[in-house]
Amino acid sequence: MAKTKRLCTLLCRLMALGATVSAAIVMATSHEKANFYSVSFEAKYSHTPAFKYFMIANAIVSVYGVLVLFLPSESLLWRLVVALDVVFTMLLTSSISAALAIAQVGKHGNSYAGWLPICGQVPNYCGHVKGALAAGFIGVILYLLLILYSIHSVLDPLLLRKN
Repeated sequence: MAKTKRLCTLLCRLMALGATVSAAIVMATSHEKANFYSVSFEAKYSHTPAFKYFMIANAIVSVYGVLVLFLPSESLLWRLVVALDVVFTMLLTSSISAALAIAQVGKHGNSYAGWLPICGQVPNYCGHVKGALAAGFIGVILYLLLILYSIHSVLDPLLLRKN
């Protein structure tokens, strides 16, 4: 039974790692050049602080995910991992929230501020951003599941474990 639990946790952590690595890589490779009425411009993730934050947060969580994979199952550090899972899940949540807000402005613009939508001029860039946000959202969901599973198995909130 313990091996089954360890295998489920390992599988979920590997999927979360894959999602966060994918989100970081796809966001980092998002760029496109376009001409708009003889004005040339370039859309890159690094031109937007929210997208940079999203990419860096996913990279940090990916490194954390790799480190946790090598933690022995008998270690007492798993209680710390539960707390760090919560911290990194909140980091992912805040970064995806900021990136989604900017993506919304990029797609629809903001008529009150006079910002025009750019996705009509740079559709490949917007597609990359959309893919990165989807992978990041999957990563957040997987980390939320890991938190719930860790609270249940490591901390045993209902004290059902028999000694």
